[in-house]
Amino acid sequence: MMRPRTRHAVPAASDICRLSAVELTDAIRRKKLSVREVVTAFLDRIDAVNPLVNAIVSLRDRADILREADAADVRRTDGTGSLFGLPIAIKDLASTTGLRTSFGSPIFADFVPQEDDFFVERIRDAGAIIIGKTNVPEFGLGSNTYNNVFGPTLNAFDPALTAGGSSGGAAVALALDMVPVADGSDFGGSLRNPAAWNNVYGFRPSQGLVPGGPDIEVFHAQMGVEGPMGRNVADMALLLDVQAGYHPQAPLSYEKQGSFLEGLATATTGGRIAWLGDLGGHLPIEPGILDLCEAALARFTDVSFVTEPLRPDFDFEALWQAFVTLRQASSGCALKVHYDDPSKRGLLKPEAIWEVENATRLTAPQIRAASVVRTSWHRALLSIFDRFDLIALPTAQVFPFEVGTHWPHEVAGQAMDSYHRWMQVSAFATLGGCPAVNVPVGFDDRGRPMGMQLIGRPRGDLAVLKAAAAYETTLPWSAGA
Repeated sequence: MMRPRTRHAVPAASDICRLSAVELTDAIRRKKLSVREVVTAFLDRIDAVNPLVNAIVSLRDRADILREADAADVRRTDGTGSLFGLPIAIKDLASTTGLRTSFGSPIFADFVPQEDDFFVERIRDAGAIIIGKTNVPEFGLGSNTYNNVFGPTLNAFDPALTAGGSSGGAAVALALDMVPVADGSDFGGSLRNPAAWNNVYGFRPSQGLVPGGPDIEVFHAQMGVEGPMGRNVADMALLLDVQAGYHPQAPLSYEKQGSFLEGLATATTGGRIAWLGDLGGHLPIEPGILDLCEAALARFTDVSFVTEPLRPDFDFEALWQAFVTLRQASSGCALKVHYDDPSKRGLLKPEAIWEVENATRLTAPQIRAASVVRTSWHRALLSIFDRFDLIALPTAQVFPFEVGTHWPHEVAGQAMDSYHRWMQVSAFATLGGCPAVNVPVGFDDRGRPMGMQLIGRPRGDLAVLKAAAAYETTLPWSAGA
């Protein structure tokens, strides 16, 4: 299905802003475009579009950004970094030196970090110009980007709908050509869900590929990861090349094996895809989503992939409960310091309080039991990957909903018992430590975007990206709005 016309009454994107990140870096390197020209084009686009959707926050002063662009033009050489001259806005859950980082929370509304997250430092070192931040839900909780610091981010295709989350600002900024490429993070689908709901790509890397930190929980934080988002697969590979690789202060990280962007130059030879669908009726899914995903799977035959339905023999309710327990043990415990402070507890959203209060009731045997279930799932995945190259699932169980609805309390007639139960479909890659990419699958008859996850074996990141790139060649529409 061809993508519908965006409903926002905004100017058409300039030719510069429609260029891919790969094309832009090449044009800057060849001096066909100056850094000032590129940065100015995107800042003009932000001025025209961002007031309508609220995707970019904490935008730096234009004069300061342009001075940085001019300095880059002066020092430009053939040996510049791979992101040289690209204007990038960092997700507001990542620390950025000298630039406000709110985490979407009133508690940190005026917080200005004195150091970068590791991947942010790498983005700077690669020559990118950080222009601001992208909006998030408070502490990244929930797949709907709104908070009491900046307000809600609106969907790129319909301002009445949510952008998804927690990388909602990043997805909308990409879809509406306000940035050429974007970073995101993913615990429960935060790189995948907003990408699906804004017709772009989002890639959750294998656990450990992108170093997390600096963080006091370097040995404990094993489920949330950083990764790239893009309007095409090659742009994601460009950014992932910068983000990925071992860092000595991130002991669970590891070295990447070569360039992901260069790896895409060799086409995939096809393979076998296991289609999990709704897990034999276990997952409540809004009507129309499975149809779009199955139509997308049919496109894979054009690039030599064969699809087979599969219903793994696993207790998926026990798996979800393990996810809930491990998330509470991680996110809930991390937020407890704010909950314990009477002056801050009232500033926490209900979902954050729910995570903390449940975390305080957890016992060590419960956490260990959840870890055992996770290990069993990992083994089940390895068994599946003995027979298949990829696993496919819908990226979300519902289409984008009204932005004023914090989270859907019912899906396909089934009540949701938590703020994130409706995103259960995202937990399978997270618990397996697997790479997973959202690919766009089109729009329903109301113009609402949807996507599909392609999940690969642990550390099989390049194979997942190559499959997504092959699928991209079959699409009759371009990503974004």
